[in-house]
Amino acid sequence: MKLDHKGIGMTSQRTRDRLILRLQQMGIQSDTVLEVIRNAPRHIFVDEALASRAYENTALPIGFNQTISQPYIVAKMTEALLENGAPDKVLEVGTGCGYQTAILAQLVGKVYSIERIDALLCRARERLSTLKFRNIRLKHGDGNHGWPEHAPFNGIIVSAAPVGVPQTLLQQLAQNGRLIIPVGKSGQQKLLMITRIDDGYQEEQLDLVSFVPMLEGVG
Repeated sequence: MKLDHKGIGMTSQRTRDRLILRLQQMGIQSDTVLEVIRNAPRHIFVDEALASRAYENTALPIGFNQTISQPYIVAKMTEALLENGAPDKVLEVGTGCGYQTAILAQLVGKVYSIERIDALLCRARERLSTLKFRNIRLKHGDGNHGWPEHAPFNGIIVSAAPVGVPQTLLQQLAQNGRLIIPVGKSGQQKLLMITRIDDGYQEEQLDLVSFVPMLEGVG
């Protein structure tokens, strides 16, 4: 599914084009990912007071000590996930405001997204419903446990940083599937791509990042 929201609301095409140019300068190469980000209405995923900053390459607060990820990080994680082709079934841990969910839904077969903060999930559900997505399933739950009923997943994206990689998520990864996850304590986080191979897992560091910590339980 592709969205076409060029010029929607208060944003100009020039503002979006400037963001895409910045992402290209930072090393994002996938034209498919860049085009989806160009047309995605990021301003509807943030509070109205911050909408004028929605197309800056920066993380913004969304309440509950959470943030909407920097567009570069969304692009980087999505590009890594899609490098070997579009996965059919993807798990997203940390729905947040729903922006990354909306990006993924236009590029993969089906998105299963978990959020531990119920109030955030309710807002995300409303926004994604407004955009008329039909390939997203949302769940209020603890992302550390994944979503075993729908495993294995061809791809998993995690939007919060655990100190170590949760074994549960590794186990829910399909053969040749990719887990894109930030790992480490605050100030020492690395973005990893972990691929499930015949005899285990292969790990590659993609970048140094700064994410909110991955917590247990629900709120």
